[in-house]
Amino acid sequence: MRIDVLALDGVFDLGLSAVLDVFQTANELIEMSGLAVPRFVPRIVGIRRVVRTSHGLAVPVRPAGTRAPDCVVVPAIGLKMPGPLEAALARPDIRDAASLLQRWARQGARMTAACIGTFVLAESGLLDAHRATTTWWLAPLFRRRYPDVELDESDMIVTSGRFVTAGAALGHLDLALWLVRSVSPQLATLTAKYLIVDSRPSQSAYALVDHLAHDDPIVQRFEKWARARLARGFSLDEAARSVGASKRTLARHLRDVLGKTPLAYFQSLRVERAVHLLKTGDASVEEIATRVGYADGATLRMLLRRQLNRGVKEIRRSAL
Repeated sequence: MRIDVLALDGVFDLGLSAVLDVFQTANELIEMSGLAVPRFVPRIVGIRRVVRTSHGLAVPVRPAGTRAPDCVVVPAIGLKMPGPLEAALARPDIRDAASLLQRWARQGARMTAACIGTFVLAESGLLDAHRATTTWWLAPLFRRRYPDVELDESDMIVTSGRFVTAGAALGHLDLALWLVRSVSPQLATLTAKYLIVDSRPSQSAYALVDHLAHDDPIVQRFEKWARARLARGFSLDEAARSVGASKRTLARHLRDVLGKTPLAYFQSLRVERAVHLLKTGDASVEEIATRVGYADGATLRMLLRRQLNRGVKEIRRSAL
């Protein structure tokens, strides 16, 4: 498989190296195990002749050729906050990258991106009308900039036609392993074991609701109201009165900013509080369920498993 890894100036060091290391390890394991699997042939290509990582290291890039590769990988650029990211997305090399991605897509390449790289891919318009994921804390910004993309930031990997997107930071590993798995599930499993990479099907277990980057005052007022009454239950009428908006306006703001209904966001806050209590104290599951507004511990256990794909024991162990 011919893979062009598009490195833009300020590329995220860990993301770029993670992608390359997965393919290198997979190739070594092909030789060692004798698997009848074609080798991966990654190239680092650039829009400009000189590219440096976010830590200032020089990247040996090649110019993109006229022939499209089998697959394109867009790693993140090393920015984490909305302001600097939006400024970077206005750079001329990002605009040129969008044109290159469009050309590659027209020529039939599989298009993939991870973490902040999903913003670069979305800038090209190629993700419009497709499902995608992105860095969980920047999901509100992604929704605002690309309203025609069907965003699901809870998943680590989202596939939609020839487009594959991956979540935050270490999602680069998940993306590269997904590409290896598309060729050989056996090789992907072996590669993950050698790199000691655990399965991360969801970002939900890592997301912190109060770290979502947005500046919507109605959403902020709703969150303040919700956190103060997690144990008492949800009322849309009371929520709307508290934030000074109609029920329809409140629902629209939550949908546009966070992609959730008011009730779904309220439930997310309950789960977040429950996880915090499980990690930081020794209260029983029944006690915690009562403190976050659930009828019993069984209901809380079910919701944790459904939303985070983790049980109470796993959550408590992760705090050690």
